[in-house]
Amino acid sequence: MRLPSMSQPFLLAPIAECPPEPPGAQVRLAVLGARGVGKSAMIVRFLTKRFIGDYEPNTGNLYSRLVHLEGDHVAVQIQDTPGCIQVQEDCVQVLDSLSRCVKWAEGFLLVYSITDYSSYQSVQPLYQHIRKVHPDARTPVIIVGNKADLLHARQVQAKEGLQLANELGSLFLEISTSDDSQGVSDVFQYLCKEVSKLQHASSTDRRRSSIIPRPKSPNMQDLKRRFKQALSSKVK
Repeated sequence: MRLPSMSQPFLLAPIAECPPEPPGAQVRLAVLGARGVGKSAMIVRFLTKRFIGDYEPNTGNLYSRLVHLEGDHVAVQIQDTPGCIQVQEDCVQVLDSLSRCVKWAEGFLLVYSITDYSSYQSVQPLYQHIRKVHPDARTPVIIVGNKADLLHARQVQAKEGLQLANELGSLFLEISTSDDSQGVSDVFQYLCKEVSKLQHASSTDRRRSSIIPRPKSPNMQDLKRRFKQALSSKVK
């Protein structure tokens, strides 16, 4: 399923962060996946339009930025995560170490590399972990096959990514972070919109639940009938 249309060795300048408590809406996203799939490169590509191919080992950076979204400025926080997810016997223990991040975030990108089949196998346990923490199926999750420019080294076919996404009830697309800045932007923009919709729906539900139901007006005919019955019993 496709979304609606909408190199330097290291990052030399820090990404400008938004104020600690910016006005307007705030969106919290997390990018999860195995080591080397391009999570950090995707985030930086979205925030700066630049592609950086090599990174030092990821320790889990949190990026903050004001993003223009459908006429409004939205404070977006994106949690990068260490690439320690592997399909192995202690996979559940590894996932548990990310529970705090998963609980914090409101929308998720699950990233694998089309050149690394093991990274593709990491997607399903990650998705299942997210659903344990966020049982509400409305919490948006997008599965992304990255490095789509490296077709000569492909190990995961597009149909496999699509099949997995259909099984999990998620959106899916392939992108090339190095070649397609717009594709990366579309992914994050779409995820921001989905989180904003969910926030709006939750806010509406809370307002509705806080309204005290208005008591029903008394039925005058019923009152007259009961009054007549009371009078009749007194006469007897």
